[in-house]
Amino acid sequence: MAFHEVRFPASLSFGAVGGPERRTDIVQLTSGFEERNTPWAHSRRRYDAGLGLRSLDDLEDMIAFFEARQGQLFGFRWKDWADYKSSRPSKDPAYGDQVIAHGDGVTRSFQLVKNYRSGQGAYARPITKPVAGSVVAAVQDVERREGVHFEIDLTTGMMTFDEPPLSGAEISAGFEFDVPVRFDTDRINVSVSSFQAGQVPDVPVVEVRV
Repeated sequence: MAFHEVRFPASLSFGAVGGPERRTDIVQLTSGFEERNTPWAHSRRRYDAGLGLRSLDDLEDMIAFFEARQGQLFGFRWKDWADYKSSRPSKDPAYGDQVIAHGDGVTRSFQLVKNYRSGQGAYARPITKPVAGSVVAAVQDVERREGVHFEIDLTTGMMTFDEPPLSGAEISAGFEFDVPVRFDTDRINVSVSSFQAGQVPDVPVVEVRV
């Protein structure tokens, strides 16, 4: 997939509206009961980039970014200000934030994930676009250092240790991350006069699988 490892200006994504969506197929039975299923293993996020624009300079920056991505052709990184790190919003990422796997004594590479839990429900979200310099990790609560004990692929979110963790060893990590997205339109309509009057263009952005 065509993807540019560049982030949409974070100052422009701040104020944007959006979040996760799911797809649920619902069949209502003649008895009145329902059967609910989903073809999606993972949620998909959508945003409106236009709502983060505050000035004509912002508008120019957004159009330049749109043109450089050639509309929908190339994907890019997006900072979701409501959900961009492994920790609570009020805290900095720490190596014990997310349990991403358990060692088997053989495997050296593990996918970063963020776990969402509520009651009996849980969802493990693959993190494929970690932010450079933000990843910290531990094995059995013993901190490991990037560049010494492990390497991180910033384009896939795969963490590779220099030695395979022992069987049953808990592997945890903390990190900041971006969402891989693309523009969901090949056209942007904007009027300078209406923009100055407070009306912003509709600039839809949608998450992509990478």
